[in-house]
Amino acid sequence: MIYRFRIILDVKEDVLRDIEIEETATFEDLHHAITQAFGFLGNEMASFYRSDQAWTQGEEMPLEAMDPSQESCRDQQLNSVISASQHHLIYIYDFLNLWTFFVELMEVGETLAGTTYPNLIHAQGEVPEEAPEKHFESENDSTLEEEADYEDEDSEDYDESDFY
Repeated sequence: MIYRFRIILDVKEDVLRDIEIEETATFEDLHHAITQAFGFLGNEMASFYRSDQAWTQGEEMPLEAMDPSQESCRDQQLNSVISASQHHLIYIYDFLNLWTFFVELMEVGETLAGTTYPNLIHAQGEVPEEAPEKHFESENDSTLEEEADYEDEDSEDYDESDFY
């Protein structure tokens, strides 16, 4: 069996790719298929996240686990996660630039003789040269950038201190 995924880059213009990949392929295989389809080198850190239909970011599935309590999904087969109830993922590539992709299982089909998988079956839109700027909000709805601009009125000028 193969999975047909639609991968949408989170930018203003429509930039998407449709990829066929075997259900027994690993998350590392899907990572490489996505990066190649969008023209990235594939050498940056990346993670998949479980998601619901509203694209709420859920549990992280890192390709490289930095936390000893987490497991890498690198060698995990797609069919161990993808199911009728779990067919949306968020993929984040390059944690410095936060290229964000919405990955949705569109269809499950039969493999075709003579077809090499993964297989790019549709491409629409051009990837921008730079990742779009992300705006994050805290729980009280003020942006984190506004909070970073906050200056404590009682702060001292540390340039005049005796610290080395």
